Amino acid sequence: MMMVVRYWAGAMLAVASAAALSAQETAGPPAASDPTRAAQAVAAAALPAEGTRDGDFSTRGFIATRTDPIITDASGKPVWNLAAYAFVDGPAPDTVHPSLWRHMRHLKHHGLYQVTDNVWQVRGFDLSNMTIIRGQTGWIVIDPLTSVETARAAMELVNATLGQRTVSAVIYSHSHADHFGGVRGVVDPADVSAGRTQVIAPEGFMEEATSENVMAGGAMLRRAAYQFATGMPPGPTGQMGSGIGMAVSGGTLSLIAPTATIAATGEAREVDGVTLEFQIVSGSEAPAEFNVFVAPEKIFLAAEIATCTLHNILTPRGAKVRDTRAWAHYLDEAATRYGPQSEVVISSHCWPIFGQAEGTAWLTAQRDNYRWLHDQTVRRMNRGETMGEIAEALSAAPPPGLGDEWATHGYYGTVSHNSKAIYQFYLGWYDAVPANLHAHPPVERAARLIAALGGADRTLALARGAMATGDYRWASDLLQNLVFAAPDNAAATALLAESYEQQGFQAESAIWRNQFLAAARDLRQGSTPRSAAQSTDLIAAIATAELLDSAATRFAPERFGARKLTVALDLTDRKEQAMLEANGSVLIGRVGALPAAPPAIPDITVRGPRALLLAMLFLKQPVAAMQKAGLQVEGDAAALQHLIDALDPVPQGFDIVMP
Repeated sequence: MMMVVRYWAGAMLAVASAAALSAQETAGPPAASDPTRAAQAVAAAALPAEGTRDGDFSTRGFIATRTDPIITDASGKPVWNLAAYAFVDGPAPDTVHPSLWRHMRHLKHHGLYQVTDNVWQVRGFDLSNMTIIRGQTGWIVIDPLTSVETARAAMELVNATLGQRTVSAVIYSHSHADHFGGVRGVVDPADVSAGRTQVIAPEGFMEEATSENVMAGGAMLRRAAYQFATGMPPGPTGQMGSGIGMAVSGGTLSLIAPTATIAATGEAREVDGVTLEFQIVSGSEAPAEFNVFVAPEKIFLAAEIATCTLHNILTPRGAKVRDTRAWAHYLDEAATRYGPQSEVVISSHCWPIFGQAEGTAWLTAQRDNYRWLHDQTVRRMNRGETMGEIAEALSAAPPPGLGDEWATHGYYGTVSHNSKAIYQFYLGWYDAVPANLHAHPPVERAARLIAALGGADRTLALARGAMATGDYRWASDLLQNLVFAAPDNAAATALLAESYEQQGFQAESAIWRNQFLAAARDLRQGSTPRSAAQSTDLIAAIATAELLDSAATRFAPERFGARKLTVALDLTDRKEQAMLEANGSVLIGRVGALPAAPPAIPDITVRGPRALLLAMLFLKQPVAAMQKAGLQVEGDAAALQHLIDALDPVPQGFDIVMP
């Protein structure tokens, strides 16, 4: 379905299939070019001093890890490989940015780590960390990873090492699936229903967890395949993590609804005998999110507003732009209110920061990073600079000293991409230059541009010249236009793949690397649509109104024609009524009893469980087949089939670097 399920269970989770492979299986593309090797040397010389902090903190408190690095699902299929990044050791190869290599050297560690006497983390078992607190009667689990299988393996390690206990509470720090998807691996829903286990989340969690990617799910799925280099094995010339973690596990997503929510900063709860205070940070990294101060242990969990990298204000896969100013304010509150009280700062990704002074300074540096990004983007924006000009200027000249903190580097988000996102947040995509108001679409523009440059051969020669000097950005610009104008030009396609590859090798950001290398792979091998598994928990939690609106985004009025049709929906398993109204322009969905005004009497009434309706609307199962499965149709079944035929199939992918 074109929804959050497809995003997480498809694009992101497929990354784990790559992570589960051996690095030796990587089909090595060409080596780093001379200009790339020179660029890596320049980058290495500009890096801050290595120091001992991150090397110490990323391994401090290690207790144990799994003997078998492969975690499998019920069928025996690998969903995670703890040892997938074991190759990251020694000096950086020429095909990896030295800063990213150093980052992955610390990020690759996995196992159970003690933070304080009563707090532990399981790290490296998924993209995110699972935090464990000893309560009076059982374990309090914060962020139960992405999939049931990895979460279960993490809890098995906890219980085998620290002693068997039940889970008394689960806490979701925010509404992204890598922080709740494994919940059924740590707790039985029956224990939640019976009141034996609490589930606590920020206010608005359920709505945001299920709706963020509903409307644009098809596009996000495809773009996420680039952001996370879906299907690309880890290796010195392949995938190098995601900046905030190694990858995303490929197992089963689950969701259990919260039994309690937190609405305000400063709200405290006694959870299994442990006093927890919450800081609401919704609207920063996630639309529903909080941080947690573990008062007895003096530990501050910064969730995902502060990790070991600059985050994304706008993810390359696509999402609503986040509020950088609010993000900086939340970090300021964390640094001034909770930093001085905390002996350790932990997060839901990466490693802890030990020491009150160290933790406060770490939060402060990240606050300054986001604040600088926001203020300097807006400052330049108000001087009339465009997003491209701002991105170039800020990337070239960060403030002195800010880059000395490794956690402000762009292993996930980047200054370039984030400054453009801030511009978009305030002004949108249009730069007020009328030539850009109604420019030709890409293929037509490319054809005109190549003709103006003197044709394909001339453009190819210019691109080869740019490649020879290491100007891969310009080479890619020329070649991408040439490929759009002449997609059968094999020389242009091959050279474009090389230009993207070298930019990937030079990228400090793991997900920039992923996007360049994924594009190169598509140019060489072609893009392959990937089917997406679906989480029944998430589908069940998505509101019917959201699903009907999502179906409406696939409605093709030219196939439906100039007619009107009203379909009443009686979802018997949910005791819910809804209506679809189609005309020659739109498909309207409404949830609730039929209106008193016309059309009070629908043309067709469909009655049955919601799953059969979804199979018809999203999987485009024939009406006759659904009737045989138990769906009752009163009225003209042929007219209903005509409506289903007017819906586009759920997108299975599309070309990006080819027209």
